[in-house]
Amino acid sequence: MMPLHTLALPRPALSFLEGIGTMEMMLVAVIGLLLFGGKGLPEMARTFGKVIREFKKASANVEDEVKRVMNEEPAPLRPTPVRKPVHLPAAPLPAPTPAATEPPPSSDPANS
Repeated sequence: MMPLHTLALPRPALSFLEGIGTMEMMLVAVIGLLLFGGKGLPEMARTFGKVIREFKKASANVEDEVKRVMNEEPAPLRPTPVRKPVHLPAAPLPAPTPAATEPPPSSDPANS
């Protein structure tokens, strides 16, 4: 049996408002009314609601995709073909040049 602290319990929709009291909510409402006016505030609230709804939909899609991939059977691994080493014939060494076999000329003036 799973311990209780590992179970994911659903959180209330407005759980982020736990620390905000009535006075703070009224202050936010008054500031919003002053900034956006009586006609703009409902439109702002509708837009905010649409944004939150789209965000929840996108996060649910991502969560569903992750769950689907996690439950999916992995594809069987294909064996990698073993390549045999290629043995190339050794290249012939270049023939020595005649200049390399002759002794260097001496710089002794007596031999000239």
